[in-house]
Amino acid sequence: MEKTEIQALKEFFLHDEFARQNGIEIVDIAEGYARTQVHIEPRHLNAGGNVQGGVLFTLADLAFAAATNSHGILTVTSSANITFVRGASSGYITAEAHELVNHRHLPFCEVRVTDEAGNLLGIFTANGYRKEGVSTIVK
Repeated sequence: MEKTEIQALKEFFLHDEFARQNGIEIVDIAEGYARTQVHIEPRHLNAGGNVQGGVLFTLADLAFAAATNSHGILTVTSSANITFVRGASSGYITAEAHELVNHRHLPFCEVRVTDEAGNLLGIFTANGYRKEGVSTIVK
């Protein structure tokens, strides 16, 4: 991907109001790859003092979206699953997405969610659906 395409895709995702208002940002995008991050604040914690599962899911889903949309065709999540393996309550949390299958219509992606120390917090897998004729990169 060219630098201008990466910037256009990042600008496209600025319209993801839910992620943006929850402090989730795209850190890096490449073809079939993306990394997102959030700094944990008290608003992200559940009643048990750990990060709310919905925060981790949204963080991973945005990474999935950025990775699968990196080809310039609007791709939406058709199914997703997350397995939580460890809790966290502070610091930065990162989701790193790798597109494992770059199918013309049905991509598949794995996203690993980790804390600052590299501890695995969750694994997210998702399938997408590519909408032909709808671009995410405006040149």
